[in-house]
Amino acid sequence: MTEHVTIVMAVYDGAEFLAAQMESFAGQTHRDWDLVISDDGSTDDSDKVIAEFAATHPVRMMAGPRAGGTMNFLSALVGIEGEPDYVAFSDQDDVWLPERLAHGIAALASVPADRPALYGSATWIVEEDLTNPRRSPTFPHPPAFRNALVQSIAGGNTMLLNRPAWEMARDAAVEAMAVGGPYMHDWWLYQLISGAGGTVLRDNRPTLLYRQHGGNIFGTNRGRKAIKARLKQVWRGDLKAWVDANIRALDASRHRLTEENQRLLAAFVDMRRAGLLSRLRGFAGLGLWRQGRVGQAMLWLAVLLKKL
Repeated sequence: MTEHVTIVMAVYDGAEFLAAQMESFAGQTHRDWDLVISDDGSTDDSDKVIAEFAATHPVRMMAGPRAGGTMNFLSALVGIEGEPDYVAFSDQDDVWLPERLAHGIAALASVPADRPALYGSATWIVEEDLTNPRRSPTFPHPPAFRNALVQSIAGGNTMLLNRPAWEMARDAAVEAMAVGGPYMHDWWLYQLISGAGGTVLRDNRPTLLYRQHGGNIFGTNRGRKAIKARLKQVWRGDLKAWVDANIRALDASRHRLTEENQRLLAAFVDMRRAGLLSRLRGFAGLGLWRQGRVGQAMLWLAVLLKKL
């Protein structure tokens, strides 16, 4: 008996790259899957591209909430039918490598069946025409809730959840959507699963081609240009707004977190509101961290400026 995977893909005006992405699903070495597509009101030919693929593959369409990509993914997660063994997430414009699902399933097989677990991986960052592959960053430290509060380390396009994880995430998504949703679904999933005491596995093997193009909502975080962009995000208050949204969503599901992580979340909230000296001391005491020295320095800068 093979494990069944439901692939969740959020779509909005994705016709240009959809066919290549869906054909990479068909090319998976793990063949027991179905596809749930939540279309958020596309006005291009996405429906025609999807219909052509659906004629020969197991596809179910949903209408998205028309409230942005994060809410579209959460809505699709809530709308999963049946009891798949795993749930995978996909963007509309990448290309999966043939063993994307197989690698995730093999990794999660090491986790006890009743324990929530999330798998994510590195990617090959490529140009719009899939050329010039560059490996996404590797991280020196293992995943943890103290990291998840301030950094996302795996793209949703690489994520795979086991059944306890996706069932918890489905229920928590209802709670999160009621308060406006988190900043990004993948960052929230990392926070939720790690905060609940689950297992988070980050594979340094790339499992897909992460296409960079003018329509990306988010792109690669490599290089000096990316560092400059992140500094601007801190200075403008973008990071603070993102963390605000994440905290609202986590607080709505606070009862799902371990007692230790509930206390950590509360202390994190208090630290962000404190005056300068108390804020710096409080942050140092929390032991929060980002992967890499540059990321950690940027985090301290955000704390200093009260923009975390």
